[in-house]
Amino acid sequence: MIISELIELTNLGDDRGSLVVLEHNKQVPFNIERVYYIYATEQGVSRGFHAHRELEQIAICVKGQCEMLLDNGQEKQTILLDSPTKAVAINKMVWHEMHNFSDDCVLLVLASDIYDESDYMRNYKAFIEAVNHDS
Repeated sequence: MIISELIELTNLGDDRGSLVVLEHNKQVPFNIERVYYIYATEQGVSRGFHAHRELEQIAICVKGQCEMLLDNGQEKQTILLDSPTKAVAINKMVWHEMHNFSDDCVLLVLASDIYDESDYMRNYKAFIEAVNHDS
């Protein structure tokens, strides 16, 4: 079972350089309401450790690399984000963690809604109970 979709983004660049386009309802399957990026993550530091009840996201390592661990409560999947033409869809109710950031990593995230703390599930045990309850 595939937990999240790996999206190959098209490089539209030419001899002047690279260009990748992201448009809602094309490469991004939702309207983009929030954009943020993570950078300068110290060696050995991991991020994430949560799921969202409703929020959907697309994560792209625009520079460097990191590993994304995705968990739907039944299976786990690790994806190496190591190219600005590779993105991962993080669906709602998918626990996600980011590990092994390179020194130069810049992780760009497109989100389907604005920040809402009540949408976060930060306790893994509670996440597993919610997933199993909905099954």
